[in-house]
Amino acid sequence: MNWIILIIAGLFEVAFAFCLGKAKNAAGNEMFLWYGGFLAALSISMILLVKATQTLPIGTAYAVWTGIGAVGTVLVGIFIFKEPATFWRVFFIITLIASIIGLKAVAAH
Repeated sequence: MNWIILIIAGLFEVAFAFCLGKAKNAAGNEMFLWYGGFLAALSISMILLVKATQTLPIGTAYAVWTGIGAVGTVLVGIFIFKEPATFWRVFFIITLIASIIGLKAVAAH
């Protein structure tokens, strides 16, 4: 169950990065709404991370959480914000995903 909580926490990390990206291009009240979304997503992500680390090893949980956030944020950048999807970016995203899966596999034993 705590692995599911950790994955959700990582998705909220992606959400707060997305909100930052949207706030950067917004003005007035819209900007403040995006910053509010950032604070809400950040808070939920941290609360879920704390919950997950009550039973998962902190080093593994933190690495998986940041990995989900990093991969998700890069993918949001590519698909939503139209950032370049170069060979090396995709290559290193794949290696990061493989590392996250490896950490999960090692922690399960």
